[in-house]
Amino acid sequence: MLILVGAFIVIASTLGGFMLAGGHPLVLLQISEFIVIGGVAIGVLVIASPGHVLKHIIHKVQGALFGKQAGREDFNDLLKLLYEVFMTGRRNGLIALEEHVMDPDKSAIFQRYPSVLKHHERVEFLCSGLKPVIDGKIKPDQLEVLMTAELDAKALESEHPVHILQLVGDSLPGIGIVAAVLGIINTMASISEGPAKVGEHVAAALTGTLLGIFIAYGFVSPLAIRVKFNNASEEQFLKCIMTAVAGFAKGLAPLTAVEIARRSLDSAVQPDGAALEAAVKTLATK
Repeated sequence: MLILVGAFIVIASTLGGFMLAGGHPLVLLQISEFIVIGGVAIGVLVIASPGHVLKHIIHKVQGALFGKQAGREDFNDLLKLLYEVFMTGRRNGLIALEEHVMDPDKSAIFQRYPSVLKHHERVEFLCSGLKPVIDGKIKPDQLEVLMTAELDAKALESEHPVHILQLVGDSLPGIGIVAAVLGIINTMASISEGPAKVGEHVAAALTGTLLGIFIAYGFVSPLAIRVKFNNASEEQFLKCIMTAVAGFAKGLAPLTAVEIARRSLDSAVQPDGAALEAAVKTLATK
């Protein structure tokens, strides 16, 4: 929601200042300039991106525009879920976790935390981390290395859309100049039509430069930064899972493993320690 508010502020302040200076907004509505700048920018995007990255960019932009970063309540639910899973493994043996890990959608534990369950990638990361623990195919000290490698691969993949968006943002001012030069070429071709007509063509050409810079620094580059923040939030969620699971695999008590994971979080999303401890103790008595 904030990103839409920011976009409104950018547009309103630009048009407002232009109108206060005596400008007419319709002068900026040069369809040919929009076609050149928009078309070339999309072409740059397509040339620079493999097919799977294009899909990833669409997904990330949708997430930036309409999605929501994981907040304190989301992490609170995650930590309570982890505690329940660990306690089940501690009380009933690791084999008791198999039914929950193999089909989390049908798991009574996972179903109590829909905020976690609705994110397939997060659940998959958690379950893939627990499976080697249940199977006993890996030493506890090796599990963290395995999960770190997976987390690093996911982080690298998530940065591809950021790099492409930054490329488009860096290219847009230059694309605006191309549109302006095309406009000047048209101006030179119509110079015999008189000063008024030449003035109109020059104004249209300058609009191309304006749009390239405006879209680059007003929208595309900030959008790339927002996607990067969203990536960092998602990485923190997965890292919290990794910290807790690795601690549990090494033999830490469920509450201790969860507390270490809680302390690894940024203060903006970190649940209160006393409140979380009280909540998980209530779970333990059920």
